[in-house]
Amino acid sequence: MRKVTAATFISLDGIMQAPGGPQEDPTGGFEHGGWVFPHADETTGKVLFETFEKPFDLLLGRKTYDIFAAHWPHVGNDDPVATKFNSVTKYVATRGSGALNWNNSRSLGSDVVAAIKELKAGEGPDLLIQGSGNLIQTLLRNELIDEFKLMIFPLVLGGGKKLFADGAIPAAMKLVHTQSSPTGVIFATYQPDGPVKTGSFALPDPSEEEIERRNRL
Repeated sequence: MRKVTAATFISLDGIMQAPGGPQEDPTGGFEHGGWVFPHADETTGKVLFETFEKPFDLLLGRKTYDIFAAHWPHVGNDDPVATKFNSVTKYVATRGSGALNWNNSRSLGSDVVAAIKELKAGEGPDLLIQGSGNLIQTLLRNELIDEFKLMIFPLVLGGGKKLFADGAIPAAMKLVHTQSSPTGVIFATYQPDGPVKTGSFALPDPSEEEIERRNRL
């Protein structure tokens, strides 16, 4: 069975929109595109590359696919990430009929949920989500994400597209790995850990014997 991992840049307030550049995704009037850049350092690059060391196929929404397809094929084969992204299979959630010209690209078809369930049940490398906020929301609603690799940046963006948007199914998470960078980025890997558990710090109601004892005082 194949695992689905969402590897995502997020701000402290949970925003994942346009981390790579000002024109990446300005929808909704988002003005802070490129917020990852000032925090890039050797540690961040090392953690990113470690994400791509194991075999994987990419699972992408159409907007992220178009951004990647306009960039990675033109970077050059001396870039190890470009080499991997250009060679792996890209499974794309797309409603349109536009061509998927980046090599090894395949549409997930009209029923994305059914297609991903079929992929997960089959043989092959794990499926890695990059960006693709709308696709992530669909997968969250259907509990199809097995792991979250979050790079949490030390800033508040105040608005934009969130990783866990309205409608996410409540779930507990188990922290399986964490580290940080000199620029303040926290790298945290979580896996779903069943339903949310609750409790209360409120004092219990006194027993009848305790009430009677107090009344005698």
